[in-house]
Amino acid sequence: MSRFDNVFEFDSNLNGTGLKVGVVMCRFNLPVCEGLLSSCIAELKRLGVADADMTIATVPGALEAPLVLQTMAQSGSFDALVALGAVIRGDTYHFEVVSNDACRAIMEVQLDTGVPIANGILTCDTDEQAEVRMQPKGADCAQAAVEMANLQKALLQ
Repeated sequence: MSRFDNVFEFDSNLNGTGLKVGVVMCRFNLPVCEGLLSSCIAELKRLGVADADMTIATVPGALEAPLVLQTMAQSGSFDALVALGAVIRGDTYHFEVVSNDACRAIMEVQLDTGVPIANGILTCDTDEQAEVRMQPKGADCAQAAVEMANLQKALLQ
């Protein structure tokens, strides 16, 4: 349904049937990352993505995720990717470096390859904030990955 007369508008499509989705999960702050992953996988299944069409790769931390995402995107095997991780503020500048560089690199991979990447690398001040955000963010990323894969396919037809 278009908001404007005589203007075509793409509808949001959350049907994951037939889509191949890769997930890269960081192992740093593992309990939060596992929470993100379980929420993401449950939502992908709810949206119709088959178990056989999901692939999970784990990496040590957020700065390692972009390389694996790039490799997966370049493989041509995935309609969308999801990055999951948690960077929690400490007492040093390291938080800003990791947060900013991981986000920038993920965006570059997405733009360079044309494969959508839902960025679910949390950047939180405390463990508690991360724990509160992990379930909703995991599901949000699954929805974003499916929606963007379907939009990209529709745009390229």
